Amino acid sequence: MKTLIESAAAAKAASAEIARLSAEEKNAALLAMADALEAQCAAVLAANRADMDRERAGGMSEDMLDRLMLDEKRVADMAVGLRQVAELPDPVGEVMREWTRPNGLRIKKVRVPMGVIGIIYEARPNVTVDAASLAFKAGSAILLRGSSSAYESNAALVGVMRSALESRGVTPDAVCLVEEKGHDVVDKLLTLRDYVDLIVPRGSARLINNAVEKATVPILQTGTGNCHVYIDQSADYGMAEAITINAKTQRTSVCNCAETLIMQEGWAEEHGEDLLRALAGKNVELHGDEAAAKYASGMIPATERDWADEYLRLAMAVKIVPDVKAAVEHINRYGTMHTECIVTESAESADYFLNNVDAAVVDWNASTRFTDGFEFGFGAELGISTQKLHARGPMGLEEICSYKYMVIGTGQVRP
Repeated sequence: MKTLIESAAAAKAASAEIARLSAEEKNAALLAMADALEAQCAAVLAANRADMDRERAGGMSEDMLDRLMLDEKRVADMAVGLRQVAELPDPVGEVMREWTRPNGLRIKKVRVPMGVIGIIYEARPNVTVDAASLAFKAGSAILLRGSSSAYESNAALVGVMRSALESRGVTPDAVCLVEEKGHDVVDKLLTLRDYVDLIVPRGSARLINNAVEKATVPILQTGTGNCHVYIDQSADYGMAEAITINAKTQRTSVCNCAETLIMQEGWAEEHGEDLLRALAGKNVELHGDEAAAKYASGMIPATERDWADEYLRLAMAVKIVPDVKAAVEHINRYGTMHTECIVTESAESADYFLNNVDAAVVDWNASTRFTDGFEFGFGAELGISTQKLHARGPMGLEEICSYKYMVIGTGQVRP
């Protein structure tokens, strides 16, 4: 078993080789990874069952077990993601801007690999493949530190990808798993400035806050998802119900799941009872303010914590507001700058919402569940950034590259 330093050093050494690979070489390796995943699906699922059995016996919740679980479809989706990344344009070497100065100097702003990207994440083994594929296509090595709950799954997936890389004559250290165990390993990783160029923490608020507080390596911060669906006065009921049910119940354990429903008071008077009955029919536990309570029997009174909570389960806070401005005010106070949705037929209300909500992604008449690199056409994502510097929203290939300026002269010297 390698130590953390050994894994980081291996990734650092590999990063220089990966940066020189052509687009054709990288794409061939990505396709080989996809083929290998499909061919070795049974072995990956066996490793995942070991994780599932251990964590179920240890009392992990069903929602968290869903995040951990792999099946044939999820493995197949990983392979699809690898192939989609292979089809994307290679960002490395792209000339972002080019201009000539009056003195004849030609200046190019060119996209370049980041180097070594570390990712710290919880539970979801699909992140292992998503992160590796994007980092590799972007010309960087990846250092993967998943949670102990998914160790066997992650080790199996990394093993498959490393073998596929070797089959294409590429260093397997392009994809490195942090094998060293212990609670202090993450804190050590956060300070490995000699080896790691960027770290992406992806998971709970505690994991992310720990990274932000302790890292000396630059951080691209992903965020928790207290996402809202606001239903405006002009909203079509059928659309509002479909979007709300999908945003809340399609998958509850992910950061783009909606946690709060806000209804305009006139719309709620006409349709609130029907919508809350539909949510209750999907076993959603409702926590509401006084105004919302009259539309559903047995509603749990909402507390201040409910407005800020990321439930990650079949629970939803419900608030009634007079208009879109009040909805935006509530969202900007309690939201986590992840994804916010308005359902409305009014272009004026939509325009106000889209321009005034402070979030990485704002939706008009679309479920919050679409905030996803795969759904955005990125093939996969390294995470969803809720910060404002460098990258925001689903992080694809361009967001995990850096750039350099190339200055081409004909002998100019500065007077």
